[in-house]
Amino acid sequence: MVIIDKLYEKVKENGVVCLGLDTSLTYIPEEFKAKFTNNEDRLFNFNKKIIDETLDVVACYKVQIAYYEALGLEGLKAYSRTLKYIKEKGAISIADIKRGDIAATATMYAKAHFEGDFEADFITLSPYMGMDSIEPYLPYLESGKKGVFSLVRTSNKGAEDIEYIETTSGKRVYDIVGEKLREMGEGIKGECGYSPIGGVIGCTHVEEAIKIRKDLSSMFFLIPGYGAQGGKAEDVAMYLNDGNGGVVNSSRKILLAYKEQGDEENFAKCARKEAIRMRDEIALAVNNLK
Repeated sequence: MVIIDKLYEKVKENGVVCLGLDTSLTYIPEEFKAKFTNNEDRLFNFNKKIIDETLDVVACYKVQIAYYEALGLEGLKAYSRTLKYIKEKGAISIADIKRGDIAATATMYAKAHFEGDFEADFITLSPYMGMDSIEPYLPYLESGKKGVFSLVRTSNKGAEDIEYIETTSGKRVYDIVGEKLREMGEGIKGECGYSPIGGVIGCTHVEEAIKIRKDLSSMFFLIPGYGAQGGKAEDVAMYLNDGNGGVVNSSRKILLAYKEQGDEENFAKCARKEAIRMRDEIALAVNNLK
């Protein structure tokens, strides 16, 4: 099964939650942290507990590399071990690396994150240097084994600085970027009808939701902005196709659910409860749209 079809099936089975392992040392309960003598083991074992408790209730895991890079080699070893563990468990990983270079440099980024110690199923890219920043990844995508999520219309306030600029054609920059990415993926769709060239589409701007979903009908979405950034389940539902065609990221809200639930000892079980709550809330919003 090609990777985009596998992700589509995971959403059908487990719901749309993409659990963000943006793991800061400050998120790890002190008692659990004290069991280990180094940061590599603290990070990895915290992630491992979260993964073990949520495998059947999330679609995939997004591992944000910056949280690991910030801790140097120990952090990167934990990052690598986390990705390998996700693969070992038969789950899907998204490496959130947001690379955006061209030519030989992009070829090396592709090799670094689609092979070897940092191998992931999907990676995130930034296309704002142009479509030639995406092309070096195509051999991996054409194989069916790998996919990308490219920034299109993001959830941050600063998206309006560039992505919302209106061009002479009357289209906004994000419209044109989305169109070019959709066209690039037309020849490599999976059986599910989606391309392995997905788009990062924030759910915090709902005015354009219906148009974006229609215009990019063959693009699978990675949807940030739910929860902490203000996106609601009702907003998310508008960016999905009958409950599929996208995954919705949540990081801190799930990782730190133990604080809200007041159960530090069972932090992983608390994460599971929050992932289920989020999954069910979005599923209800999707049903209410019908």
